[in-house]
Amino acid sequence: MNVTEDDWQTLESPQGTPGRSSISLYTDSPLDIHLAVSHPGRQRMLVLRTDARSADPIVRSVSRLPKAAGIEMNLSAVSRVEYELQLVLTANDLNEVFNPLVADVADVARDAPDATGALSAAVQRFGRWLELLSAVGRDGLTVEARRGLYGELLVLGDVLLTQLSPAEAVAAWTGPTGTNQDFEMPDVAVETKASTAKRPRSIRIASERQLDGTGTAALLLGLVQLDERRGGTGESLNRRVDLIRRQITDPAARTRFDGLLIQAGYLPMQRDLYDEPRYTLRDLRFWHVRDDFPRLVESDLPEGVGDCSYRLDVSALAAYRAGADEVKELIGGSDG
Repeated sequence: MNVTEDDWQTLESPQGTPGRSSISLYTDSPLDIHLAVSHPGRQRMLVLRTDARSADPIVRSVSRLPKAAGIEMNLSAVSRVEYELQLVLTANDLNEVFNPLVADVADVARDAPDATGALSAAVQRFGRWLELLSAVGRDGLTVEARRGLYGELLVLGDVLLTQLSPAEAVAAWTGPTGTNQDFEMPDVAVETKASTAKRPRSIRIASERQLDGTGTAALLLGLVQLDERRGGTGESLNRRVDLIRRQITDPAARTRFDGLLIQAGYLPMQRDLYDEPRYTLRDLRFWHVRDDFPRLVESDLPEGVGDCSYRLDVSALAAYRAGADEVKELIGGSDG
């Protein structure tokens, strides 16, 4: 689901009396989920309403609700038998962050099996967003995070968007939401790494699930080799973002793309930080992760061992190389 400025503008139309304007988001949710604007202050909020019994675990832990400047989470009693969990925007300069945030929180609440689970899922997901916003900090993404995001966007723009519709390509970019691989399609998943080494000898794998192909028919590992420098003729992160926005002609897909950028830590109010450095592509290569491909996966680990990171020797991967045409055929054929 996407939440856009158009949704809010409809709700913000002036009312003659104090109160709320609201629209329901889902009819199949275990609780009542709606967007609302309070009047006369025109304060935006996501509201999750349920019965008192379902809300009881949250009531008992209300003092531990996540808190942040500019976006608040509150729990209030509507009556003796109903409660509301509210996500409230208190700083208008966070509008562009608030929209994908509330859409994401609403989605996880809808997918929960019951009302209590929906409230708990909403609280946990809001906490994850606050961790993201806190981790980015005033200086924006780290050098490594910028490089990694640029690599993912290069694959999105130069590979996926040449084979899939804009909506399909954006839907396939799942890395910012915390999935095991950066791109997930019906028949293939792709994990992307970026490096500025002249001849990368190894690739760092962050976890035992990153190269685990469980649940997908094919898994590819991609390496984006970049020249990175300040100034010069290369492409900045901002320029790459703008290029992909122009490629995405579908408005809903563009809104989703902007929300994913925020989840990746690319915040609209920090755009001026990303005109440098600039990147030039040196090489883009892929490997099939299959058969005896050197990797650690969860099923192979001894009991009690987990959260593993390791490095792959690039020289050991030659037998698994995937050609450009083969990669595009795999991606283009994964339309479900």
